[in-house]
Amino acid sequence: MAGGGSTAGSGAPPQAGVLEGANPIAYAPSNPIALFIIQASTIHAHDMLPAIIVILFCQLLHYPLRLLNQPRVIAEVIGGILLGPSVMMRIPGFKETIFPAESMPVFSNVANLGLLIFLFLIALEVDIRLFTQNWKAALSVGLAGMILPFGLGYAIAWGIYHQFPIAEESISFGVFGLFIGTALAITAFPVLCRILSELNLLRSNVGVTVLAAGIGNDVTGWVLLALCVALTNNSSGLAALWALLCCIGWTLFLVFVVRPPFIWVLGRTGSLQNGPTQGMVALTMLMVLASAWFTGIIGVHPIFGAFLVGLICPHDGGFAIKLTEKIEDLISVLFLPLYFALSGLNTNLGLLKDGITWGYIVGIIACAFAGKIAGGTLAARANRLLWRESFTIGCLMSCKGLVELIVLNIGLQAGILSETTFSMFIVMALVTTVATTPLTKALYPPWYQKKVEKWRRGEIDWDGNPIDHSETGQGGLPQKPVESQIRRLMVHLRLDSLPSLFTFITLLSPETVLASAPVDATAEDPSKSNESQIRKKPLEVHGLRVIELTDRTSSVMHLTEGEDFYSLRDPVVNAFRTFSQLHDVAVSGRVAVVPADSYAETLMAQASEVSSDFALIPWGEYGSVSEDQAFPVATSTSERFRSTTHLEFIAQTLAKAAATCNAGIFIDNGFGGITKPADHHRPELSRTKSAAALSIRSYRPEPAALPVLNKSHHLFLPFLGGPDDRVAIRLVLQLARNQHVTASIVRVKWPTTTTTTTTTTTTTEGGGATTPSSSTGTDPKADSNNASTTITNNNARQEQEDEVFFSTMQASLPAELASRVVFSEADISSSSSSGSSSSAAAAALAEIVVLAQKTVGRQPKNAGDVVVLGRKNARFGAADGAGGGGGDGSGSSGVSGWGPDLKSTVGPVAERLITAGIKASLLVVQAGGRKGSSDY
Repeated sequence: MAGGGSTAGSGAPPQAGVLEGANPIAYAPSNPIALFIIQASTIHAHDMLPAIIVILFCQLLHYPLRLLNQPRVIAEVIGGILLGPSVMMRIPGFKETIFPAESMPVFSNVANLGLLIFLFLIALEVDIRLFTQNWKAALSVGLAGMILPFGLGYAIAWGIYHQFPIAEESISFGVFGLFIGTALAITAFPVLCRILSELNLLRSNVGVTVLAAGIGNDVTGWVLLALCVALTNNSSGLAALWALLCCIGWTLFLVFVVRPPFIWVLGRTGSLQNGPTQGMVALTMLMVLASAWFTGIIGVHPIFGAFLVGLICPHDGGFAIKLTEKIEDLISVLFLPLYFALSGLNTNLGLLKDGITWGYIVGIIACAFAGKIAGGTLAARANRLLWRESFTIGCLMSCKGLVELIVLNIGLQAGILSETTFSMFIVMALVTTVATTPLTKALYPPWYQKKVEKWRRGEIDWDGNPIDHSETGQGGLPQKPVESQIRRLMVHLRLDSLPSLFTFITLLSPETVLASAPVDATAEDPSKSNESQIRKKPLEVHGLRVIELTDRTSSVMHLTEGEDFYSLRDPVVNAFRTFSQLHDVAVSGRVAVVPADSYAETLMAQASEVSSDFALIPWGEYGSVSEDQAFPVATSTSERFRSTTHLEFIAQTLAKAAATCNAGIFIDNGFGGITKPADHHRPELSRTKSAAALSIRSYRPEPAALPVLNKSHHLFLPFLGGPDDRVAIRLVLQLARNQHVTASIVRVKWPTTTTTTTTTTTTTEGGGATTPSSSTGTDPKADSNNASTTITNNNARQEQEDEVFFSTMQASLPAELASRVVFSEADISSSSSSGSSSSAAAAALAEIVVLAQKTVGRQPKNAGDVVVLGRKNARFGAADGAGGGGGDGSGSSGVSGWGPDLKSTVGPVAERLITAGIKASLLVVQAGGRKGSSDY
């Protein structure tokens, strides 16, 4: 009976869902998740991708904004506006179907939960140490960048307060003006970090000043916001005072009572050293929720409590970064877009429909820009920064971003802003955020940054004219002449290339002559003892590990907390530093976190900074630009050289090295005696269970590897001539000074055709010097012949210079190297002399392959052989830069599985040796900088 009444009154919902005809998007209080997923999918389309028309808005919006280097927050905010009453909700039935009123509490709760955790992440980004280390500039720029816009905001608030109705009539002008001033004075610190990182400004004077000032600005802004909310939520001034006192007391309680035991627990669990455990993540989240709950019940917004917990979290050992890595993806992918969509649902641009409203919008934007730019610029200039740097700082401080949206939404919820004024300030936030990156690029372009860096280093004057330091160095002392040997080596550190890099450094470093007896430790002055160690001038090796900067918050925090901090703790850099010091090498190493497209520029900037003689760039073991520290995926040889991004990285590095220093691309193939696994070899894994854990290990145990008994290396250099080969032969002779190295240097002689012989004779007699001038104004056929003659003259002149250089190197070979270095010559088959230049190039490549197969890889149990060769040679002509397989006649680039850009990246000779499967490593050398000339 009762049951029957119940059934008749409210029948049970269909248990089979849509199979029983239920509406899949109808809101049900007992099961709100179905409609929530539809709402979420329309908000963040690139993750869910359902077949809904709203996805088109997000996709079409994200692509152009990405091309304009705009932060993702712009796309999310505009996407939320499109979903709101400004656009999509004008469609009949859209709001009632997708965003019904009864579903919005669930939607709002999830969005605000994401907001709490996001404010916690913002506080984790704030490193107070950066503010204290640069307190003078940070305090002056931060205060000036807040006081002036705050005053302008308070002034324009008078007109807005009386022109537009206030949502809550009880809001006094004092509270309203305080809120408007805070909204104009605040700076979006998270967005600012991303803009600086994308523009590679974090390590510059501009970046350091902006970050330090942004930290103080951020904290002060949230305090002012808490004051506004407290004054709004409490009916009397006395109640607001009690709320502020409780908030101050809670802050002191967190700092002095909660933080010390929290850090102690983190240390006991190893969370400071190894990252937070699952229990510590849970404890931290409980602290966030508890603090948010407390600040909420005392009349201050809950986000302030979450922000305070983030501030007390330690940054020691990278704890803040590792904690951010645990939770940031879920917040940024799901929860935060929900909040931006909720903000867009409250934005109605249709209310901005008269001239007075738009006049106030222009005034608000002008106050926001003028106050921030003027205050920040004058304060930065007072700290002795250049005017252009100062204006850039002012523009960056005007960025509002998502922090402004959070502030505006709080004002809307508190009744300080009406829907009209809220929409007006949303427009201001979008304009200031969108304009930040273009203004920064215009005021502080890369060419100006390089000019300022060179000017401050004393390389140029302010007009850009180079300052000659060739005769005297610093203090008027004569500079040392340029040495032919490598004394400063810059190395790109990669985890997968450390073994080969260590072996190369060992061979390149000078040997140390040790004393016959140890030094007496009890001697009064050991430095006067004849038994002391005698050392030659050490080799300097400067290592740089480049880590990709992603759009994750944790990646940006690596930069904001200081690259030098991580350079001292990075395991790859520490292994490199320890190895080099144990082998009597002067060493330095650091970590750089940059976008993937800035790898080449960063490496060559480091080479220029340390005045490197040679830059060594290892080819990735798996053909990828970034390092993969997870279990490596087996790749075939062709896949290793087919990656377009890796080929572009190598090509860009060599292009920038041409104006910096000599460079070499090292392609490892068992160098150091390490046996490479076969292609596509995947070790089998087995699982073992115990009461404590589940472990995965190799099914077949790896036996202990025996030491390499034959530590010899054989170097093979096919000398074709040109600047690259001359640098290569110098490098081979330096490596050959190691007692474990032998070398074969073969000069590959090109066939001489009739044209070449005639041209050589003409050049010798001196007639070639007057022929071009006398032929001016003749017929085109004669001009073509003269151009061909000029090219041939250059080849003949280079061949003569190469012959003299090769003979000089052979004649000046030290006696101690005579038994281990062999010079020889090889003639290309005379049959190719009757053909074209392409057939001669093909014959030369074929001869080099044959010589390499006969010379290297003959001792499979030694420590590895290397083929050293120049990247380019004028004899190959267009073949050097060709992407296909045409110019040299080899046709190797057309082999299936090989990328067409390999030849243009490493040169035709190296490409031919790679495709031939030579059983040795390759070192492709390119001359560059002032040391890449023929006399090096």
